[in-house]
Amino acid sequence: MSSSSGNVRILIKGGKVVNDDCTQEADVYIENGIIQQVGKEMMIPGGAKVIDASGKLVLPGGIDTSVHLEESFMNATTADDFYSGTKAALAGGTTMVIGHVLPEKNESLLEAYEKCRSSADPKACCDYALHVGVTWWGPKVRAEMEKLVREHGVNSFQMFMAYKDMFMLRDSELFQALQQCKDIGAIARVHAENGELVVEGAKEALDLGISGPEGIEISRPEELEAEATHRAITIANRAHCPIYLVNVSSMSAGDVVATAKMQGKVVHGETTTAHAVLNGMHYYHQDWAYAAAHVTVPPLRLDPSTPNYLMSLLGNDTLNVVGSDHRPFTTKQRAMGKDDFTKIPHGLPGIEDRMSVIWEKGVIGGKMDENRFVAVTSSNAAKIYNLYPKKGRIIAGADADVVVWDPEGSKTISVDTQFQGGDVNLYEGLRCHGVPLVTISRGRVVYENGMFTCAEGSGKFCPLRTFPDLLYKKMVQREKSQAVKAVEREPYTGEVVPVLNSGKREFGVSDSDTPTRPSTRHGGVRDLQGSSFSLSGAQIDDKIPKRSSARILAPPGGRSSGIW
Repeated sequence: MSSSSGNVRILIKGGKVVNDDCTQEADVYIENGIIQQVGKEMMIPGGAKVIDASGKLVLPGGIDTSVHLEESFMNATTADDFYSGTKAALAGGTTMVIGHVLPEKNESLLEAYEKCRSSADPKACCDYALHVGVTWWGPKVRAEMEKLVREHGVNSFQMFMAYKDMFMLRDSELFQALQQCKDIGAIARVHAENGELVVEGAKEALDLGISGPEGIEISRPEELEAEATHRAITIANRAHCPIYLVNVSSMSAGDVVATAKMQGKVVHGETTTAHAVLNGMHYYHQDWAYAAAHVTVPPLRLDPSTPNYLMSLLGNDTLNVVGSDHRPFTTKQRAMGKDDFTKIPHGLPGIEDRMSVIWEKGVIGGKMDENRFVAVTSSNAAKIYNLYPKKGRIIAGADADVVVWDPEGSKTISVDTQFQGGDVNLYEGLRCHGVPLVTISRGRVVYENGMFTCAEGSGKFCPLRTFPDLLYKKMVQREKSQAVKAVEREPYTGEVVPVLNSGKREFGVSDSDTPTRPSTRHGGVRDLQGSSFSLSGAQIDDKIPKRSSARILAPPGGRSSGIW
């Protein structure tokens, strides 16, 4: 099929159109890569391909906000490039992905971005955009962030509070990065874990002889995520920057996000399919390869009620988006850490299964309806990344990224039948009700009944605009209402005590410079032998008038009644 959508006409007939806010019975007419009409009894030109959607749902194509394609990470390269990865996405009902550019420490952000674009453009089968990682900090990074926003269509940057000595920013650097995001109108994505304590926890686990995959869960307990989540929100609030927390993996971190939202802070949260479906007991499996296949960060959580809780947070809008965080590695690659869990590359597959698994566990599981499903898999991402309503909605004038979804259909997930890379599927044997029958990207049928008709390189890079309303409208209003002002008052004209010890330190002694008290033989108790008495000179009681005599009624210790 030609990659051009110029003369392709498609009529989707008889289905229910599902958007994030409503469901309606309507036909959808597509031409020139754009949705031209949505409604009933429309006047349609001849020659259109008719797709019968009777009894089916017509959804906006999914938007996967976190994928790692053709990426080198922890001495391994992911098992999917932009061709195989985006192809698998289309098979699962996803029509746009947002990939990651992760520069090495001291590497130019611009050069890393250009390198990624040069490999992605000729391969991508669906539309894509890019997040750029702020993996170090300095004036050059600040300048390149602005250039990426102004000239290269990037509107999101990812900062890390974990990965010490690799990607991690200190709090002061994170504060400055968030300030820069706010100034240029970018989305600040933050991976929140206490990186310092993660390193200490890993050392402790290894010292105890714990070298298997269970070490990833032991060394990164959820309190480290909750603490860092609170700290990230606090730093963002001080920087007056909206914050988007990624890979929210625990109940306690979810509660921190919920509390911040109730306080009116501009906070959005993203979890992953794996965190919302699986738990951390897999790390304790007897088969090392099976346990290692689940290694990701933050880790899957031991508490078996965590996935159910996170799915509920997606359902009630505490968490806004679910991504796959697709980063597939093979068993051989993970075996680099067979004797040391810190060397197992972090990452799970899932770009193909995200939509069906969330439908099964979220919609069939009673946590959300079909409208909320569209919100967390497509519409919210489109709104946050300033793509809405061109993407994320079935409406006249929108891009023709559409999925015909069979809510009654089912499939059993297996590594043997998957299109995505890697030699393991985390959801092996899971029977999913709710499957994509037809995927339309840029007005072309690219996947139908298990067959691909997409061309390599037919996807396009989508430049993203800054200052998305969903994040910045509220932030601007908050700044106006909470602006700090100096108190207007008459200047003080009275006397001022002269500063003593001129030339010496003018401010109070800092905690680190506080002189220590000399120790005494009384173990810290006041030395009663050290008094203000002096044998010469002025005495402390010189101003008290002296009495000529004093009658002692009872000597110290009381009267003596005994016989000496």
